[in-house]
Amino acid sequence: MDTRTSLFPSKSDYALVKRTWRGDLLAGITVGIVALPLALGFGISSGAGAEAGLITAIVAGIIAAVFGGSNVQVSGPTGAMVVVLAPIVASHGVSAVVLVTLMAGIIVVAAGFLRLGRAVSFIPWPVIEGFTLGIGVIIFLQQIPALTGPGGNLTGHTNVAVAAFLSLIHADSVYLMWAVAAVLIVVACMVGLPRLHKAIPGSLVAVIVVSVLAVLIPNPLANIGALPSTFPTPTVPALNWELTQSLVVPAVAVAALAAIESLLSARVAASMADTGPYDPDRELVGQGLASIGAGLFGGMPATGAIARTAVNVRSGGRTRVAAVFHAVVLLLIVTLFAQPVGFIPLAALSGVLMVTAARMVNVAIAGSILRSTRADALAFVVTAIVTVSFDLIVAVVVGMLLAGVFAIRSYASAVGVHREDLPGDAEPGDERIALIVIDGPLFFGSADRVLDEIVKTKDVSVVILRLSRLDTVDATGANSLVEIVQRLEARGITVINKGLRERHLELFTRIGVISALRHENHLVADLDAAIVHARSHIRREIAKGA
Repeated sequence: MDTRTSLFPSKSDYALVKRTWRGDLLAGITVGIVALPLALGFGISSGAGAEAGLITAIVAGIIAAVFGGSNVQVSGPTGAMVVVLAPIVASHGVSAVVLVTLMAGIIVVAAGFLRLGRAVSFIPWPVIEGFTLGIGVIIFLQQIPALTGPGGNLTGHTNVAVAAFLSLIHADSVYLMWAVAAVLIVVACMVGLPRLHKAIPGSLVAVIVVSVLAVLIPNPLANIGALPSTFPTPTVPALNWELTQSLVVPAVAVAALAAIESLLSARVAASMADTGPYDPDRELVGQGLASIGAGLFGGMPATGAIARTAVNVRSGGRTRVAAVFHAVVLLLIVTLFAQPVGFIPLAALSGVLMVTAARMVNVAIAGSILRSTRADALAFVVTAIVTVSFDLIVAVVVGMLLAGVFAIRSYASAVGVHREDLPGDAEPGDERIALIVIDGPLFFGSADRVLDEIVKTKDVSVVILRLSRLDTVDATGANSLVEIVQRLEARGITVINKGLRERHLELFTRIGVISALRHENHLVADLDAAIVHARSHIRREIAKGA
């Protein structure tokens, strides 16, 4: 049977709907209410516009729910994607968003068919947390220019820290005062209302309160503006070959981010409740199709949203119906309440995103990582700094490289090389036999050290290399054994390899470890046999000297 069939929807996806539909519908309404200000805010913050954020939440939300690999994943625009899109919009204009969305979607779909879904498991936890911390800081800093004056007081700088600093220096003090007041109201609602009752959607209430006050009290705050009351029709953008070429690298970065964030979100959701397993490869296919669909309707790239997915699970969502209904709720809001939504002050959405960003910073997790090991702490800190200073994908790569280097160094230090006394009663000449044990992994990270330690062996005539304790061996490690044999034999020292494991035989034969020995009898399986053979060499040497 074609294994690719598992990447597509099946009836089993909805086997539990008869039992869970009430909880799914309630969860869908809850998530839809929570998603509205986030979709608007992320769309505006990315530069694509509020409409693009809503379109993405609706179209991608439905497609990813149907085709994705998780039963409870909720997809749409996210803060991490905003961080990547903002410089693309700044460099290539808003029109580039649709094209890069389609290109990234195709890449993610291809990654799913290539079965690359498990690759995210290779990203170390400190790197993921550093990445998340950096995203939170960026989202927070991105809101500052929007609070300092109408139009965001654009500075022209793509670095969010610099742009935030310059915006504050050149801020319109009156506008800033009103904007900060709006943010404080949002913070109070989002932090305080859930403490009264967990079911209260703090972000939505906050946006409504600020919007009503903005209508009643004269103020300079800019608002979202008019939104279309009808849903757009899908269109294929005109292809510009020069623009397409310039967007290849950004599209790959967007695709990588979409895949990473979606898979992490799905994995977290699977651990939150008994919602069934998730298929990472199918999740990639679903998220890629979601971005393609969003792009055709004029939206932006979509990913699995950890916060909205968590709300879905905690609200009782157990099947894909919940995520689909969340998108339907948003669609109804767009078609029925587009005009009042347009009156929402941008400062209110900035407040929502600031609180969201602050909640991404988990102080307890950061503290535990910083107290763990020096290598993990460094990977965490460097990933966060590079995320804020440069680029998200660069940050992940740098973090993984750092973690990899430290892991290799730790793994390499696990190999031991030491000389043991010959077992049993000593015989004349035994002092000229060196029994050397190699214990642990022999690979490119440890090969040179093992080579250096063994070849410096002096005042012996025979070296028995005890290989039975060798763990992992790669081609570099095997080649180091060849060099050891060759360099010792060149000094007149006989080398006997003892205890070669069956699983290493093929590699050692191909690399030349066995052929490097002076005689086939110098490869033995038993330590006693190796010692007997070594002593025979010593006796012949003594006899010649006599």
